[in-house]
Amino acid sequence: MATKRTTTKPPKAPASAQPAECQPCGGTGNVAVTVRVGRKRRPVGQQDGLCLACLGSGTAPES
Repeated sequence: MATKRTTTKPPKAPASAQPAECQPCGGTGNVAVTVRVGRKRRPVGQQDGLCLACLGSGTAPES
């Protein structure tokens, strides 16, 4: 006969009112992308790009 488990689950933490911000973009939804030009592909500057972790929403993805 199998024994019964007697352990209990810890209580869940209450959900916060504010969603957590995305780590790569810092909650802005944009990240800096290096622009490269020329045959040797040298970097000349940066432009804003869409954050692929949160898809521009600025909130942390639920995993």
